[in-house]
Formats: sequence, structure tokens, C-alpha cells
Amino acid sequence: MLTAEENAIVALTGEFVDREVRPVARELERTDTHPEDLIEQMKQMGVFGLGIPEPWGDAHVSAQCYAAVTEELARGWMSLAGAMGGHTVVAKLLGEFGTPEQKDTYLPRMATGEIRATMALTEPGGGSDLQAMRTVARREGAHYVVNGSKTWITNARRSQLIALLCKTDPTATPAHKGISILLLEKGPGFHVLRDLPKLGYKGVETCELAFDDLVAPLDAVLGGTPGRGFAQMMRGLEIGRIQVASRALGVGRAALEDSLRYAQQRESFGRPIWQHQSIGNHLADMATKLEAARQLVYHAARRYDSGERADLEAGMAKLFASETAMEVALNAVRVHGGYGYSTEFDVERYFRDAPLMIVGEGTNEIQRVVIAQQLIKRHRI
Repeated sequence: MLTAEENAIVALTGEFVDREVRPVARELERTDTHPEDLIEQMKQMGVFGLGIPEPWGDAHVSAQCYAAVTEELARGWMSLAGAMGGHTVVAKLLGEFGTPEQKDTYLPRMATGEIRATMALTEPGGGSDLQAMRTVARREGAHYVVNGSKTWITNARRSQLIALLCKTDPTATPAHKGISILLLEKGPGFHVLRDLPKLGYKGVETCELAFDDLVAPLDAVLGGTPGRGFAQMMRGLEIGRIQVASRALGVGRAALEDSLRYAQQRESFGRPIWQHQSIGNHLADMATKLEAARQLVYHAARRYDSGERADLEAGMAKLFASETAMEVALNAVRVHGGYGYSTEFDVERYFRDAPLMIVGEGTNEIQRVVIAQQLIKRHRI
């Protein structure tokens, strides 16, 4: 259950979405315009500090509240939820694993949004196989020299802090023992090669990055000890996957709400179309599956808040919520008929945004592998 203060935060976010986001989202999406004004308002609301505890932040909330806020933002425009997703993962990584100096340096300014952060995991040839990465930080005296590339990095142009997953010991066996997270600020050797063109998820940039002899101090290693980055990032991805699942909830909810409204306003054969069994069945299935997805997301969030491993629960939530959002978005197009294919209605945008959650933060094919592995680990014979 959310506290009274958390309920107020969720309600405030919903009001912001209805008042400020929904009236402009269609035009911003159509022109692929970065929503600078909306993000500034999110900073003022404390959205970027929701994952940061005291003494560095003053708006820390439970994972369940964070999921509900994410759902509200995505209901208005999924890209806004993307603007704070990786940022929160980095904040959680710093809060759980960072040295005192790293926390003091970054978390206060991340809480206000003065510093925005993103994480850089995926590589052009690696996809979801993180242990196959080729980005290497070689120690040379009192610093590391980073070389390699990353792709599908959201907010890469506008973030000031990059949590880079890389190999600090390429010879380590097994490979994950040679992986670290480096906290990098932009400078010589950091290059944004290009913004990737996308089906949906407009307005926020998704980039290819290159690191060319970028020099980083030894204390850039998250937690101060190299070789722990893979396990740290797996913990970070738990909240990341809960966040992506919550984005899916928001997109699915928007599609359902638009469909309920349209099905009562549109008439055919002398009655509202919801009274036709085929349309009514779509609405019933959409609402039922979306509520089931929400309960999975909240279950994963409660597990995360307990401090226990939540990779199984987060994987289930991300898998089911994203597949549900895709189905609900398609059914919203069906309910709207020809208008569902028109850019004058928002449902076509939901249909283009929904696939991101299926392939993002680890594809759903990978989620099934994670779920199966954790099931066996928890239920060994």
C-alpha cells in the first residue's frame, strides 16, 4: 500500500499529465521534439529524485510508488517516462553500491535534476549478451583508458553522467568477474556518433556512443572495487525492468481509456459500438489483462522494496506487462476502426510505442531465460 504522501505524489503526477502533457504530446511526438519544458517541470516536481534517499534527496519513495508515477507519465507520453528511467537506475546503483564520496558528489545534484544520468550497457554486436562486451577500460598508472562503443543509449546527449558497463580485466575467468561499472563524465574521447531513427519513442534521443582513449580516474569505479560491475548492474536492472513494465502499463492504460471513451461515443447500426459483442469482448479482455499486469508489477516492486532479489519477479512483470501493452494497443486500433490508423488519434502512437518495452531493458526472449533460471534456482530438486 502507498502512504498518504505517496498517493499525493502519484495524484500530482496525474494532474501534471492531464494538464501539461496530453495537450502537447501528439505534436511533440510528430515533430520528434525534445520536451525541454516538460522535463524542467518534472525537475521542479522532484521526479528525478524519487529514487534518492536522504540526506541526498528529500522525495524518496517506495518502488511501488515509483512504478505508479512511471505509469502516469507513460499514460501521457511514454517518452517522458523514458527520460527518467535510466537516471533512476543509476541513482539506485549509487545509493546501494557507491562509495561515500561518489554518493556525495552525484546524488544531491541528481535529485534535483541538475545532473541527469544514463547507463550504457548494450553494444552493437552484443545485444542482451552483456558478458560478450568489447568495451575495455585498461588501467594505465593512476587512471583507466576506455575504448569501445555502445548503442541504444537513451538521453546520451543530455545526460552529464554515464554509468558505463565495461571490462576492466578482459582476461578474467569467468568473464563477469572482470566487468566493472565506471561513472564517467563527458570529456575528451567521448563521442556521440548519431541519434538512432526509431519507430516510436520520439522526443528523447537514443544514441550510438564511442569511447576513444577516454581517460577516467581509478575512483570512477562504482563502489571503488573493480570486478563487481556485472552483479551490481543485475541488481540495477531489477528496478529498470520494473520501470519498463510500468511504462507498458501507462501505454496500455492510455489505449484502454481512449477505447472506452470512443466505444461510448461512436455508434453503428443504431447503438454505441461497445454494445456490439465483438467490441465489448475486446474491452473486457484489455481491462482484465492490464489489471493482471499491474498486479505483477506491484508484486515485483514490493519484492524489490523488501531487499530480496527480485530478478524473477521483475522479469515476469516486464514480460507480461510489455506483451499485454502490445496486445491492448493493437486492440485499441481495432476498436477505433479506420480512425485507429489515423495520426489524428493517439492510438496509433501507442501501437508504435508499445514494442519498445518488448525489446528494451533485455528482450522478452531474455526475460524468459532469466525467469526459467531463477525458477530452477529457487526450486531445486
